[in-house]
Amino acid sequence: MKKLAVVAFGGNALLRSDQKGTIDEQEENAFQTSERLLVLIKNNYDLVITHGNGPQVGNIILANTAGNKLYGLPDMPMDISVAYSQGFIGYVLEQQLRNVLRSHDLERDIITIITQVLVDKEDPAFLNPNKPVGPYYTRAEADKIAAESEVIFHEDPRGRGWRKVVASPRPLTILNQRSIEKLARDQQIVIAVGGGGVPVFWVAENKLQGIDAVIDKDLASSTLAVSINADKFFILTDVPKVCINFNTPKEKALDRISVKQAKMYLEEGHFAEGSMAPKMRAAIYFVTHTGKDAIITSAEALGKDNGGTRIAIV
Repeated sequence: MKKLAVVAFGGNALLRSDQKGTIDEQEENAFQTSERLLVLIKNNYDLVITHGNGPQVGNIILANTAGNKLYGLPDMPMDISVAYSQGFIGYVLEQQLRNVLRSHDLERDIITIITQVLVDKEDPAFLNPNKPVGPYYTRAEADKIAAESEVIFHEDPRGRGWRKVVASPRPLTILNQRSIEKLARDQQIVIAVGGGGVPVFWVAENKLQGIDAVIDKDLASSTLAVSINADKFFILTDVPKVCINFNTPKEKALDRISVKQAKMYLEEGHFAEGSMAPKMRAAIYFVTHTGKDAIITSAEALGKDNGGTRIAIV
């Protein structure tokens, strides 16, 4: 019997921290990550793939800023930049996944959906924008831009400069989720909710509009997995298992934990914000709303016996 899995690619699926971000590098990374999906395809899973876009959308904003300074090109808002990134990342993933499938004598249609995600314009996150996006500026540059616009800047904690910050509201509804499920259950591999989705809200009763925000990719992926009745939710990251007491002499890898244990470890501060904490919250959301398992692991450990950390209802 066919099963449906949502697989959330981590940022290193396309771009590693020590790379410049050339298309050749991103295509090679996408090919290697796509190879890891074969184990799920051969185990009779239909697939929906989601992905991050942090480095790519940062480069899009940087290019837009340069175009504005040099040629007076109009600035593009955040929602447009996210849509740009969904298109080109989807193209790279589609192409490399197709190359992988053909090299193994497999054939699937692969479809990228530019995905809008509904948020609430009254979400408390808009009162405290804290998600850094785009290039680094000097204090003087940031002050000048802030004086001429409504952009808010925060200083980078590692001293690399000042960056624009935007809100990170909760995803409410994944638009076109019924089509995503239908396509996936018809054995077409679907790429959706790139970068957490394009954030939109109802500016009027019958009018959708984009909004200057970034949605957490893992939580949006979990929301999608719940709404399309996925049988399994995989979050791929750069470690094979989640650890408590990470990077200390008491470090311990977790094989299987309950939702109750996961919440306890979160409250105790074992998982860093901007790293493992949002992944664990996304896993908890999926398991709580479906009763099914979520697995956090690396692409290399995907599908292996005892691979990854399994979060279960009990």
